[in-house]
Amino acid sequence: MKIAIIGYSGGGKSTLAKLLANHYGLPKLHLDRLQFTEGWISRPQGALIDDLGTFLDKHKDWVIDGNYSFAFYDRRMAEADQIIFLNFSRWRSLWRVSKRYWQNRGHSRDDMAAGCPEKLDWEFIRWVLYDGRTRQAKLRYKAIQQQYPEKFIILKTQSDIDQFLKTLA
Repeated sequence: MKIAIIGYSGGGKSTLAKLLANHYGLPKLHLDRLQFTEGWISRPQGALIDDLGTFLDKHKDWVIDGNYSFAFYDRRMAEADQIIFLNFSRWRSLWRVSKRYWQNRGHSRDDMAAGCPEKLDWEFIRWVLYDGRTRQAKLRYKAIQQQYPEKFIILKTQSDIDQFLKTLA
């Protein structure tokens, strides 16, 4: 089974990826972990693409969370048996990243690269509320939904996620 989890920041992509990987016994990959190095330094796109390509070629089953449309996006969507789109409102997403910050401040989460402690600065707040929700991103999500309606699952609230997880039991 292959599961791609996409959506806006603060939707819970990494948390859901962990739960699904554990439930099905699948290898998981957090793309944010490939994107950054210590101190929140972005890696070159080519390095992320190479590492993701290696992961895709090595595993016949997987859970991958993250967008990164420049990195095998079409391949991931085509190969996925399920595409889960976490589409929380911008204000709910901001609340969730704020909560995550207070729970993890000063520490790097296991779905992030080492040396990337949880942060909540104005740049990230702007990303959550505006810059990460571009027209282009919305059109990309809509196109994926139209291309793969049989495997595209939209979850808009924590209640939706909870209901989805109950169907797995």
